Amino acid sequence: MAKKASNSRNGVAPAKPKPSPKGVATIRTPLTQDPHAVRDTREKVLEVAIGREVRAFRKKLGITVADLAAATDISLGMLSKIENGITSPSLTTLQALSRALGVPVTAFFRRFEEERSAVFVKAGEGLDVERRGTRAGHQYNLLGHVGSNTSGVVVEPYLITLTEDSDVFPTFQHEGMEFLYMLEGEVVYRHGSNLYPMKPGDSLFFDADAPHGPEVLTVLPMRYLSIICYPQSSAG
Repeated sequence: MAKKASNSRNGVAPAKPKPSPKGVATIRTPLTQDPHAVRDTREKVLEVAIGREVRAFRKKLGITVADLAAATDISLGMLSKIENGITSPSLTTLQALSRALGVPVTAFFRRFEEERSAVFVKAGEGLDVERRGTRAGHQYNLLGHVGSNTSGVVVEPYLITLTEDSDVFPTFQHEGMEFLYMLEGEVVYRHGSNLYPMKPGDSLFFDADAPHGPEVLTVLPMRYLSIICYPQSSAG
């Protein structure tokens, strides 16, 4: 009997690619952040904190380790140990680094001494805030706010409750990214020229620089989470 034709070189037909599960979006852009990663357990060790600051200031100036070594008369090996938190630099060494990098000596201790903030809000105790579009029946509840922080990003999480229909609802447009998650009710949400019918469990993540906002309040009452993030330099 004649063998069936095959497209593969070894005579085995290539397997068909498996389709993505229904409702699961394929992320084509590689994600570099590991949400389960654990930072260096020695982060609170003084040498590690100093080393990270030295490296950060050096890179900010756009100079190499060799450039910094030449400017401070510190060996490449010693600088490498300092930046990697392996050795504790002397006060004289810190002074030399401070002059070469153009920062005060105290700047090297910033990350070691800096407190990390957290905000805990019990159910029903969020801060009612006034923002554009706030009106009777439209409640914006801020669930937490951390100002200056090490990430360089400001995040504003809101619980938005709409209990009364409105013929006119404002269109928002601002810097940053925004994430919506529907909890209750239904809405047709506009982003740019696109409309998205949203029900409980649906989410929408978008560039907030495009005009956006509720287009049709389909089922009331309605509650959804709105998480807005933008560069810290734009705060205030």
